[in-house]
Amino acid sequence: MKVCVIGSGLTSLTLAKTLVNQGIYVDVFSNFKTKKLDKSRTLSISKSNIDFYNSNVLNIERLLWKINKIEIYNKFHQNEKILNFNDKNQLFSVVKNFKLYNLIISNLKKSSLFKIKKIQNNEKFLKKNYKLIINCDFDNYFTKKYFYKKINKNYKSQAYTTIIKHKKLINNDVATQIFTEKGPIAFLPISNKETSIVYSVKGKDNIDLKKYIKIYNSKYSILEIGKISKFGLKSSQLRSYYYDNILAFGDLIHKIHPLAGQGFNMTLRDIKLLSDLILYKINSGLDLDSTICKDFEKKIKHKNFIFSNGIDLIYEFFNLESKFNNSILTKSVNLLGKNNSINNFLTRLADKGIVV
Repeated sequence: MKVCVIGSGLTSLTLAKTLVNQGIYVDVFSNFKTKKLDKSRTLSISKSNIDFYNSNVLNIERLLWKINKIEIYNKFHQNEKILNFNDKNQLFSVVKNFKLYNLIISNLKKSSLFKIKKIQNNEKFLKKNYKLIINCDFDNYFTKKYFYKKINKNYKSQAYTTIIKHKKLINNDVATQIFTEKGPIAFLPISNKETSIVYSVKGKDNIDLKKYIKIYNSKYSILEIGKISKFGLKSSQLRSYYYDNILAFGDLIHKIHPLAGQGFNMTLRDIKLLSDLILYKINSGLDLDSTICKDFEKKIKHKNFIFSNGIDLIYEFFNLESKFNNSILTKSVNLLGKNNSINNFLTRLADKGIVV
């Protein structure tokens, strides 16, 4: 059994490693030499997805920083939590992108089932040599030809990311998010001495991120603010996940606002489903073909659609409140958040996604 994966990002490599672990030959087509790793970026991974990653992909426990509590505030109630989630064991973990990337690519290169090949846009060649082609790349021949029909949304915002170094905290395990007039700013601990910052800012004008970190930081004695990166914020949902035996995957099928840290979590749930479908085919003695693409879309597309729109609804909810300069909506959320059943439901949703 051999599968073709197009792309060189974390999604491609995680999927490749999952399939290699199932005894499948995987050829990854990409130009790895041009890959630039942004050291200011971090990922939030839910507890259930961490369990999946450690068991089915690669044990990454040593890279993780566990978060046991989430506190959410806004400009009207900066001293009062709108929502509060906690779990003494673990809500989610934070990991530096580049460290996870380096670990998984170095591990894959040791496998005889894994090969890196130069990007190949010859459709006839790929279809002749692979019965299943998984495309994780935004900018290639297949994306432009088959996967361009999307539901797009431009938030007209920019995300600023950096990592601050600060004096050691004994228990730096509380993630904080504040909904400000300009957008949500998140403080995500990654060690006792480092915390990741993600600030989603409305508009295209540049801001002084260091200034706003100082305004909204109430916990850390900052020693150094690292390199600052920024990127535009858009969301998209692909209308059709596949063409014949070519399956679109990862952010190509669903790209969401980063405020809830759920983008990579959605992808990991997709990887789990896809690997289960492939394993079922293998155990049944069947070929890996286009029916996998069809089954994947049928089982996950509606869940991804609902979940993606739910994240967008959260963004628009707090954006609406900011426009009207009124705290009534926040007070309503605060009351709902105090209900244990609702609080537990939201925690499970963030951890495992939509389960039906």
